[in-house]
Amino acid sequence: MKTKKRLAADIMKTSPKKVKFLAGALEDIKKAITRADIRGLIAVKRIVKSGANEHSRAGARKNAAQKRKGRQKGAGTKKGKKYASVSGKDRWMAKIRTQRKFLKELKVNGLVVPKTYQDLYRKSSGGYFRNKRHIKLYLTEHKLFEEQSNKVVSPAVKSTEKKK
Repeated sequence: MKTKKRLAADIMKTSPKKVKFLAGALEDIKKAITRADIRGLIAVKRIVKSGANEHSRAGARKNAAQKRKGRQKGAGTKKGKKYASVSGKDRWMAKIRTQRKFLKELKVNGLVVPKTYQDLYRKSSGGYFRNKRHIKLYLTEHKLFEEQSNKVVSPAVKSTEKKK
């Protein structure tokens, strides 16, 4: 019977584990000798192939539902490199927006002259600065900050001037 099961599996292109003989057809199967005999028994459904073992998706659906709620997304579930979840473009956009916002504040507050602002803006667009702190460092090293003596006066100074 082992040989017949192997032959049937070979004909049906499946594993011998999935080949099933019908209980009422065992005598006919014992008499079958050739591949043609086995093919005939397969045709009349005396030898059948059992269905595939299906894997349940219940667990996967449960996990997906939890992820929709924002669960199971912590650092412990992340795979890949440090910045795999954030693309290079997204990192660049975050960095350049921070730098441009900072440069705009400097210009609005009169801390840099327009010519310096343009120069810094172009440098940041070219990727010269690593971050906002690097811009501050560059400004102090190159002494590009404008003097604040007559532009912005602190509230304490204003109150003393009024008394005089």
